[in-house]
Amino acid sequence: MSTAHRVPDILSSDFAANPYPAYAVMREKEPLIWHEATQSYVISRYEDVERVFKDKKAQFTTDNYNWQIEPVHGKTILQMSGREHAVRRALVAPAFRGTDLQEKFLPVIERNSSELIDGFRHSGTADLVGDYATRFPVNVIADMLGLDKSDHARFHGWYTTVIAFLGNLSGDPEVTAAGERTRVEFAEYMFPIIRERRDHLGDDLLSTLCAAEVDGVRMSDEDIKAFCSLLLAAGGETTDKAIASIFANLLTHPDQLAAVRDDRSLIAAAFAETLRYTPPVHMIMRQTATDVEVSGGTIPTGATVTCLIGAAGRDPGRYHEPDRFDIFRTDLSTTSAFSAAADHLAFALGRHFCVGALLAKAEVEIGVSQLLDAMPDLRLADGHHPAEQGVFTRGPQSLPVRFTPVPA
Repeated sequence: MSTAHRVPDILSSDFAANPYPAYAVMREKEPLIWHEATQSYVISRYEDVERVFKDKKAQFTTDNYNWQIEPVHGKTILQMSGREHAVRRALVAPAFRGTDLQEKFLPVIERNSSELIDGFRHSGTADLVGDYATRFPVNVIADMLGLDKSDHARFHGWYTTVIAFLGNLSGDPEVTAAGERTRVEFAEYMFPIIRERRDHLGDDLLSTLCAAEVDGVRMSDEDIKAFCSLLLAAGGETTDKAIASIFANLLTHPDQLAAVRDDRSLIAAAFAETLRYTPPVHMIMRQTATDVEVSGGTIPTGATVTCLIGAAGRDPGRYHEPDRFDIFRTDLSTTSAFSAAADHLAFALGRHFCVGALLAKAEVEIGVSQLLDAMPDLRLADGHHPAEQGVFTRGPQSLPVRFTPVPA
């Protein structure tokens, strides 16, 4: 096992600028690294990350979330296990699949996307990140919950602060303090709304959470607040970066952009391939419940494990020509890409597979299709080359484009 002296440090500026060469060295030479600064064991090969997420032998826990996310969200479903986790998941999951998603929330998604596009469809120019991607998923979640969308700036500020806290690998105290303040501010905002909604149930998601009951268990105000906080951060940041990355990838592969424009059923394939090639979340942590053998050595009991999703998605042991963006690749299934049977790792796997995966898929399919309709000759602004930023989460910070306006 290495002590991380042969590969670029995951906290270094070189790594932040472009982690993919470092990922290649890790996978090939140092598949298990002890990283002193984060006090964690870093794994990078697909087979190892997949094994951690599937966790068929109950060797890995989410106990690390007690310190990693509870300070900003409160105790969430991610930290739970066994019956507690199963019941909480059963309480929230129905809203994100099947009839509820189709009948209640697809119109919400379509409306919010269209409203944002109306803001720039006649201008001939847009920044697909600032004008659309960073706003769209947060607006959808606020609308789903029945919250006031005029508070968008507050929601966006909160989730940006939360994501910074989660990605604060260097332990910056100001970032930590800001994250903890957000937990207090969000609770002060949400608790009166939750209490009012319990007394006056509607057909929004927040009302559904207030009324949901499984085996005699209902969600407390704290449970609901924590889930809403998690939903805003996880559903906002990840979908925002996914949409930006899909367009960055397609705009730099014009033949594939043309194929998606002509056949919108390929949007799901473009999303799945983006989740493999440039995932929104590059690392997820777990904690060992026992000594575990992985490629490169043994991880001891009680250790934090940093699973490099961004590295695993480019593993040549799993994918053919992994450094090539290809929506037509045959070693990535689109049909299972948004289920716990996915053969990419961006939504995790197993019992902690992302509960919002189908919501994200619906947002992406609707959003990308509406954008392509509004911008039929979409192209990058002159001289612009998309550049990813971020370490924990990663995506383009801006994506200026030009197009010939078409009537709405």
